Amino acid sequence: MSTEHESMMGILKLYELRSEQTMRKARAWFATGFHPESTQDILQVLVGDHSADFRMVASYWDMATAFVILGAIHEEMFNAINTEHVLVYAKLQPFLEELRALPGIPPYLYLKHLEPVVQRLPDWEERVAAMRRYMKSRRET
Repeated sequence: MSTEHESMMGILKLYELRSEQTMRKARAWFATGFHPESTQDILQVLVGDHSADFRMVASYWDMATAFVILGAIHEEMFNAINTEHVLVYAKLQPFLEELRALPGIPPYLYLKHLEPVVQRLPDWEERVAAMRRYMKSRRET
């Protein structure tokens, strides 16, 4: 397990990576321009102009949460500072079962770190629901 200082330094490094220009653009698109309504919508993105953006955001948050799962970053500190991983999960969770069933995607690997970190939040279902309401309201404006 990491110390509080090591966790803090890990979180600061993650923040630095998140702030990189290409990543910022990908995150902005994912948060405000990506509104999947089906697994097919996601598959279309994966072969379209935003494929790199999608993969960058999804893999970043799975990597960040892997640090939590593996004890490199303290889970309570991570969740106190971040909410975007809940947004990513809220957008993708309805399609995870179908995505994991696709040929070529090992079902036990796709977002395997993101899901448990979100689901271990004491109020995870309400947080996901609140994030979905927020995303819907932002889309309607």
